[in-house]
Amino acid sequence: MAHIKVAIADDHKIFRSGVINTLTPYDNIQFIYEADDGLHLLQLMEKELPDVILMDLKMPNLDGIEATVKVREKYPQVKVIILTMYEDDNFIVHLIENGANAYLLKNADPEEIYEAICISHEKGFYFNENVNLALLKKVLHKNKQQFKPTLKNEIQLNDREREVLKLICNELTTQEISEQVFLSPRTVEGIRQKLLEKINVKNSVGLVLYAFRNGIIE
Repeated sequence: MAHIKVAIADDHKIFRSGVINTLTPYDNIQFIYEADDGLHLLQLMEKELPDVILMDLKMPNLDGIEATVKVREKYPQVKVIILTMYEDDNFIVHLIENGANAYLLKNADPEEIYEAICISHEKGFYFNENVNLALLKKVLHKNKQQFKPTLKNEIQLNDREREVLKLICNELTTQEISEQVFLSPRTVEGIRQKLLEKINVKNSVGLVLYAFRNGIIE
């Protein structure tokens, strides 16, 4: 079984130790290092990249919001899971739109943290039910306040791109999509990359938000 390399960035050592200890029973999780803040995390990432980062928001020197943006810019393949005490719609939407792959509260069960790590690593994003509802509520509000009725016509997607986009929204992996549409995984990944460029988003989460806002998915 391949290990998922995980890093945790939080300024409370006791909390870091607690998270690491609760996830120890899962054999496919390997914590490679701990960081005291976002700056420390970026320094450690220069030596070795994790697959997934558990990121606190409120940290000294470089907070989790700024660190997430920097990680996304420099290491787009690394998944970032926000693990925080802040249950706020504005934080959720802001972090997701700036590249976070999941948003969990610190009172989440170890099983959910484990699930978020695995699903984010494999499929690119993870939303639990509570955060998903809060995110959709915010998106609907933004839709009414900020988006023009003509938005659907501003980006032209062909039938194949729309088909792949829908399958991405259904949380299928590249391999699963390739089998369903009878294309090679490399071709599917090329379509996904073109979607990111066309829609001007940073990851699969941005694709999902675009598809929801524009009626491609319900």
